[in-house]
Amino acid sequence: MNLKQYVRRIPEFKGVVFWDITPLLKDASAFNCCVDELVGHYVAKMGNENDKIRLVVSTESRGFIFGSAVAHALGVGFVPIRKEGKLPYKTINCTYSKEYETDTLEMHEDAIVKGQNVLIIDDLLATGGTTKACIDLVERLGGNVVGLGFVLELEYLNGRKLFEPKHDVFSLVKYEHDSE
Repeated sequence: MNLKQYVRRIPEFKGVVFWDITPLLKDASAFNCCVDELVGHYVAKMGNENDKIRLVVSTESRGFIFGSAVAHALGVGFVPIRKEGKLPYKTINCTYSKEYETDTLEMHEDAIVKGQNVLIIDDLLATGGTTKACIDLVERLGGNVVGLGFVLELEYLNGRKLFEPKHDVFSLVKYEHDSE
């Protein structure tokens, strides 16, 4: 399925090109294709018990949409990472820079058991700042990041280079430049 046809390009949103996935989300076939493709990629990589994914971690808000669906399909738990001040229990946090602002993410301090294999799922890989913060939180709690899955990847921002070869990076739709 050509998923690009379900992504809307907004040329000026907070000073950057914004890739809007709401058309993709409202189309059942496109949304299901995304979830199935992400799940299929990671099921194929879980060859033995040591490789088994135990949790999916995602950031708000669009990451929650895909992450929770992938967790359900894999039959594993889901852990939310939220913006500062939104989680009700004790948290750990990480401050990072995004394309257009600085942000702080938090995770409950008991969200991950040391040694658990964790899959990080998000809607977008751009500069990699959000993903780097997620990895930091997971690893600080002793989790083992076994994959980074994205619906969209903005290749022209080189975010993938922060993570390979240490982490498996998988994306469904790639944009080579911001004018596509």
